[in-house]
Parts: sequence; C-alpha cells; structure tokens
Amino acid sequence: MGQEDASFEGGCTCGAVRYRMTSPPLFVHCCHCRWCQRETGASFALNALIESDRVKLLQGEPEVVDTPSNSGQGQKIARCPTCRIALWSNYAGAGDKLRFVRVGTLDQPDRLPPDIHIFTASKQPWVVIPPGMPAVPEYYKSSEMWPPESLERRAKVFGR
Repeated sequence: MGQEDASFEGGCTCGAVRYRMTSPPLFVHCCHCRWCQRETGASFALNALIESDRVKLLQGEPEVVDTPSNSGQGQKIARCPTCRIALWSNYAGAGDKLRFVRVGTLDQPDRLPPDIHIFTASKQPWVVIPPGMPAVPEYYKSSEMWPPESLERRAKVFGR
C-alpha cells in the first residue's frame, strides 16, 4: 500500500468514539450484497479487514449490536452509542479475531480503496467497476487473491 504513515484514525460522526488502525489492513472489500446495501442505505459497503488487536480505541466505547447476516450466523456491529454510526463488524466465521472496519469512518478514507469487489451479481446496475479491478459474482478464496504478507498475518491470527 505504500503509505508513509502506517496508522489510520477514524471515528463516528459525533466524535464520542475514536479509534486507530495500527497497520494497513489485510484486504479491503467493496461488498455489493443486498444485505450490505440495506445496512448502509447505500449501494455497497467498503470494509477494511484487519486483526482485532490492531484496532485500538482512543476514546469512548462502542456498543455491540447483534445483527442478522446472509449466512444466518449473524454479525456483531460496533456502533457509537450516541450517534449510532457503525464503525466495524465482526462476523461469526472469524469471531472477534478480525474486524471489518467501515472505511467511510476513517478520517482519510481515500487512503484505502478496494482491493476487490464482491457479490457483484447483486450490485446496482449503474455502479461501474473500473477495468482491471478484481471483481467476483459472490465470494472468493483469499488464498487466490490476498497478498502473501496478508495471508501470513491471517495465518498467525488463526494459529495456522
């Protein structure tokens, strides 16, 4: 990713909750599934996948809300208790080991463009994915798409 500063700060709209990602993320998803469209009220969700221990609270304490998911296993969305902005999610498959940080809550969201577009089978027809950008109709195998460094970091998290 080549950023001079490896940390990324962000927070909710009202400023009650602030956080810092202490490294670049493992991978960034632009998800076009209908669940993300409904939850965000927008055409997609942009999530930076990162190890939970690399997300440090600087101020406040988010409230964790159990929310249904397409898998049926649910997700836990960390929201500001005051303004209710979603800051990140934890999905059942990874438990609390990985966070899906909402890139739009970063102070400089333009620093983390998507690495891949997922669930494009249900994307809005007017959303145009740039030529050459990785995109898949549903999901993918991380072993085929993630850079080696991210795969090594993920293996450490899951003890593999």
